[in-house]
This record gives sequence, structure tokens and C-alpha cells, in this order.
Amino acid sequence: MSVTYPKGFRAGSVAAGLAARGGVDLTVVVNDGPTFDAAAVFTSNRAKAHPIRWSMAAIDDRQAKAIVLNSGGANCFTGPEGFALTHRSAEHTAETLSVVEGFDVSASDVLVCSTGLIGEPLPAGAVIQGIEVAISHLDDSPEAGKQSAQAIMTTDTVVKTVEKERDGWRIGAMAKGAGMLAPGLATMLVVITTDAKVDGDTADAALRAATAASVDRLDSDGCMSTNDQVTLMVSGASGVAPESSTFEDLLLEVCVDLAQQLQRDAEGASHDITIEVIGAASEADAVAVGRAVARSNLFKAAIFGGDPNWGRILAAMGTAEADFVVDATDVSINGVRVASAGMPDQPRSAVDLSPRETHILIDLKAGGHSASIWTNDLTHDYVHENSAYSS
Repeated sequence: MSVTYPKGFRAGSVAAGLAARGGVDLTVVVNDGPTFDAAAVFTSNRAKAHPIRWSMAAIDDRQAKAIVLNSGGANCFTGPEGFALTHRSAEHTAETLSVVEGFDVSASDVLVCSTGLIGEPLPAGAVIQGIEVAISHLDDSPEAGKQSAQAIMTTDTVVKTVEKERDGWRIGAMAKGAGMLAPGLATMLVVITTDAKVDGDTADAALRAATAASVDRLDSDGCMSTNDQVTLMVSGASGVAPESSTFEDLLLEVCVDLAQQLQRDAEGASHDITIEVIGAASEADAVAVGRAVARSNLFKAAIFGGDPNWGRILAAMGTAEADFVVDATDVSINGVRVASAGMPDQPRSAVDLSPRETHILIDLKAGGHSASIWTNDLTHDYVHENSAYSS
């Protein structure tokens, strides 16, 4: 059901001929209100696509009435014509909604997202016509939500959606992402909708907290995209105003669920790896250590090969800027402590790496803080997919 699960939201999708895979590839999600508060976080990559630059300006007032998304092209490094198309997409969405739906909406109320190949211009005519058709298909049905999630897929093999409900209000979400998954406030395209009554400041703070503890902890291949955006839209249609802490908790659940769905669908992966770091002097230190291990190709290749090579873990830990002593740490792999105080402990042969789920536990023995990073192994399939397919 995805983004149409909460009250006050409709989605319409179309096969605009943008994506080589065929099928729906452009979608519009509309907030029917009565409130239009919104928040978004974006890639911190200095190389930003035109839709990102547009949406960063449009969300400045923490209001959004619609969002248009396409797969089949990132609209990044496409020159002035690319930005003009982003601007025209927002304008045309606003104009069409005003004429067809009778909405009071301006271009600055419309966010834009694109995903796909960098450096290739999108066919402007197909995009503009696609927006009109998508708006004509607007519906609040479960099928409309599912199609919207399908429209943003690129190398994804499955749709990624979440629906949660609490005490008369709901959150729905959709995401795409299977490659270029590395953190920088967001790691993919995500649209989250809620019918709770939440003001813009609360929505912004809750989204930043939720993404920092979820999608920002997903570090699948160390490659940060130019188009990452996570958007939260608020309709207030339930009439229920939850406590801010309650809203934040459920939003975090949604974002963690999405992050783990993205991890499971990472390009070519055969192991889903959780790197749990405990005993850190600070949460930031725990994140830094976990991320250092997650970005070690030697470690990731070892897991793919079924080799519990804990030496590669310690070596990667030593590159992190964090307050701990490597020679004092313990490392366990799938419940077997293979290193204690920086020395061999139980034999490597005791570790079973045949399950897809892989758990690395690192105890820094430096404090009381912890954090987990999610990553994947490095496989032949990942190399093949990213050498045979332009992304």
C-alpha cells in the first residue's frame, strides 16, 4: 500500500518510456491535506543532481503538496537544460493539479526526484506528458501505492514499502535503492507519508533523528549517490496529534525497516552483515569503527568467501578516528569470539558463515556507547552487475 496507506494521500503512475526495463517509471504523490507540512534530507555529496538542488530550495518553508519522481535517468550533470526540465516538471505538476484538481498549488510546493543513469538528458516531452497522465491516474488505493513504489525502481529486484499504524494515525513509505548505498543523511530515494497532525519543525527534527539512526547507518558499497533524498509529507487527515516522542519512535521504526529492506536487496549480495560496535567512548566512535569495517573490501570479500578472517576486521578498525586501543578489543563473528584483547581466541573453524545473516560484534572496551552499521559482502555478481550496467 505504501504512500497511500495514510489518509489524505493519492498516487498516480505511468510508463513514460524513461526506463529501459519498461513498465511504470514516473509517479506523482499528492497530499490532499488539510495540512501540508513536510521535511526532507538530502545527499551530502557535493555533486548534486538538478532535482536535489530544486527540492532543497522548495522545502525551505517546510511545506510540500506534491512530489514527482522518475526512474530511467538521474538528470545529473545535464547542464542548464537539465535544470530547466526539473523546474518545468514542478511547474507543470502545479499547473496540472490546479486545472484538473482545482488545487491552490505553486511550483515551489512541488518536490522533484530522479534516479538512474548520470550524464544522460531525460526526454523532456516524455517527462511532461508523463506528469499529465500520472495525475490523471491519481488514486488512494493500495494498488496506486504499489505502482508508485514500482515506478522508482532501478536495479531493485523488489518493491520496498512499509505501513505502520498507531492509535488512529498512520505512516506509509516507499523506497528504492540497491547500489550506490552509502550514507550522507540519506542513501536512496524515499517518500514517507503520514496522516498524523505534526508541524513542520517537529517533522524536520523527527526525520533527521530517524535517518541518522537508520539509513545513515547503511553502508553497502561505500559509493554515495548524487540523487539521495528522503521526504516526509504530513496531511494531518487523521485529526490525531501524537506526542512528538511517539511520532519519532514510529518514524524510526519505518526508517529502520526500509534500511534493512535496502540492505537485503543490495546488488549481488550473498550476505547481509550487521556490524555491532559496543563499549565505545561515544556513539560517534562506535559509528566510525563500524563504518571503517563496513568499507573494507578485504573484509567484505572474506565474508563472501566464507572466511572468518578477523585480522581484516582489526586492521580496518585501526583506521577509524576513535578513542580506543585496538589491542584491548574483542571481536566475535556469528556468536563465536575469535579475538580477545587483540589476540586469537576461539578457532576460526568454529564460525559458520553459511547463513545469509552475518553478525559481527566488536567490543572496544572504551566506554558505554554502541551503534550498528549495516553492510553486505563483496561478490562476483556485484562486480558483474556494475561492469555490465551503466549506473
